[in-house]
Amino acid sequence: MIHIKFFDWFENHINIAYSLIRIFLGFALCIRGLLFMFDPQTLTNLAGEPQNFWIFAYTSVGHLIGGFLLGIGWFVRLGALIQIPILLGAVFTIHLRVGLLTSGQSLELSVLVLFLLVVFFLFGDGGITIKSIFKKSSVTN
Repeated sequence: MIHIKFFDWFENHINIAYSLIRIFLGFALCIRGLLFMFDPQTLTNLAGEPQNFWIFAYTSVGHLIGGFLLGIGWFVRLGALIQIPILLGAVFTIHLRVGLLTSGQSLELSVLVLFLLVVFFLFGDGGITIKSIFKKSSVTN
């Protein structure tokens, strides 16, 4: 009986899991944006064309801002929408050339991130957001 009650709590709080996935993905993409900003050559190597600076700028800033918005749960749909074109580009112009089951698994990971961004764009934040935290703290005061 303890075993069942343990899992019942988790089943009744699925929004926490959804929010934790959103928070992790958001901050991971935000960090990815920072890494691209500090090492633009990596992104240029991936894109294959050094003259396309706008790809570097959009990707870096998009991951930074969109990831931050996802991570804190503020304008989640906008944060996801900013990044969907980046991941579409990554999947269809960069990683699809390499194919599946490579050592870096870039295609699989990019498709997963794209899928999660579409889910967050369609379904929203999941409940645990910066706004809900401030709302709870103002109610208790």
